[in-house]
Amino acid sequence: MYYNYAQDIKSIRELLSLSQTDFAKEIDVQQVTISRSETGKTQPSAELLEKVYAYAFSKNIRLNRLKEMLHRESLQPGRTFLFHAAKGEISGEIDAKRSRTNNDMGQGFYTGENYDQAVSFVSGFGGASIYMLDFDPAGLKCKEYSVDCDWMLTIAFFRGTLERYEGHELVKKLAREAQDCDYIIAPIADNRMFQIINSFITGEITDEQCKHCLAATNLGRQFVFKTERAAQKLRILERCYIPANESEYHATVRSEEAKLGEDKVRLARINYRGQGKYVDEILA
Repeated sequence: MYYNYAQDIKSIRELLSLSQTDFAKEIDVQQVTISRSETGKTQPSAELLEKVYAYAFSKNIRLNRLKEMLHRESLQPGRTFLFHAAKGEISGEIDAKRSRTNNDMGQGFYTGENYDQAVSFVSGFGGASIYMLDFDPAGLKCKEYSVDCDWMLTIAFFRGTLERYEGHELVKKLAREAQDCDYIIAPIADNRMFQIINSFITGEITDEQCKHCLAATNLGRQFVFKTERAAQKLRILERCYIPANESEYHATVRSEEAKLGEDKVRLARINYRGQGKYVDEILA
């Protein structure tokens, strides 16, 4: 799926009240290039894509956020608006079985609820893009998690750090529950959060300390599509280009938020020290 480039370049130009000639001068191309772009007569080069979208972002035109608002306004009742952060392009149909098996909730198609967060996850990759999706949950079986011990153990299982407990009845039960559904709604666990979960699995902190440390990071929720039946209920609305300056902006914001999160984690470890159970007590 390609970008909605022809409409985008026209929207950017009109939002900035620039003629085609003036806009062409601003990004150092010929006026005919802008004209042909707006009529869709030519496909833009990678260089031109970057020039157009980076210029818009530099002028404080948050085009993708504006698109999000418009898409949300037209969303039908009962539907969910989601984002998928891609390092490249989705080719063909959405496939729930194409990802790695050692993700948070195992193999599946991963999406989130927040645009800024989605961009931050792929901010270090050239050519990354964000897909906006419309999800119809009707008729599907959902498993929903909160920040609790079951969620922490489930993530540890799928990330391969519960080998010594894999025969435990609770672990087997949690693994079955994560597979016996069409899609999952769960808190996001990035690598930083997984380090905290691993501190619980290795016996360094209790479940109560871990839970409050994880809640402090506040990464939001992810929707994980486990079956082809669920994947077929997803509709791509648009693929959004992420210019380098926008990517850098979100990487900086995420870095600043990570520092605040780390301080909250330290405080949570102190405040809940001695409360709760260690993993050996839970999986005795």
